[in-house]
Amino acid sequence: MRPFRFGVNMTSFEDRATWVATCRRAEEMGYDVVLVPDHLGMPAPFPALAAAADATERVRLGTFVLNAGFWNPTLLAREVATLDQISGGRFELGLGTGYNRAEFDAADLPFGSPGERVSALEELVERLDAALADGTPKPAQQPRPPLLLGGNGDRMLRLAARRADTVAFAGARLKPGSTTGELLLLTAEELDGRIALAVEAAGERDPERNLLVQVVAVVDDRRAAIEQLRAQFGVDYLTVEQMLELPTLLVGTVDEIAEQLRAARERFGISYVTVLQPSAEAFAPVIEKLR
Repeated sequence: MRPFRFGVNMTSFEDRATWVATCRRAEEMGYDVVLVPDHLGMPAPFPALAAAADATERVRLGTFVLNAGFWNPTLLAREVATLDQISGGRFELGLGTGYNRAEFDAADLPFGSPGERVSALEELVERLDAALADGTPKPAQQPRPPLLLGGNGDRMLRLAARRADTVAFAGARLKPGSTTGELLLLTAEELDGRIALAVEAAGERDPERNLLVQVVAVVDDRRAAIEQLRAQFGVDYLTVEQMLELPTLLVGTVDEIAEQLRAARERFGISYVTVLQPSAEAFAPVIEKLR
């Protein structure tokens, strides 16, 4: 099994001083990767990561994930190569199709069908690789920084399994009819199916597997906390027993959460775990435990 890696996906930005302190704190807590998403209303990924590179020494820096519909491959190649050089070869490129129609509408960009968005991402990967190979500046990591592709649909996971260094499993699906990116959690059995599909598509390849954790709650009574979460967020489509199985909900004592992640690595092959910024401090003792 692969050793664990831990990432924190940054979701807020106040000012330079706060951002620098937050990135340094993530490094101090033992995170391996500082990540920035690509959503309107959140920090712009590349300048935020350039500042993070300047503020830190060890952590890797990644996008989690860039919305392919927002990017031109030639211009993206320039951003990727420059940031990889600035960071001393610490950049990891994460790409996805985008799932929030409201953001496409706000940016005056076509949303398209799921199939059209996957096709656009596939074309972006092809053209980006060519632009990085032929263009200037060159990335510090050759032939390009490590590539993470994330999603949940069949075609997206097959593409990720064939092309990416890391396959990122969302652990959730878009709620039918949602235009604002509302997600529904997958059951553990459904995640089994997503993993199996990617493994089959990968063939002899063995890409790293990532999972985005939705909740981290360090508590003494695991079941009571899950029951509270179920009521608070109206998760009526899952039972408490099903929620207790989910690796996307890390709930319990530090020891119990560490065991959850060991079990997830054993069952799903997930070794790269990403938590959201509000959970970073709570999750830090788990990192220390698993080291």
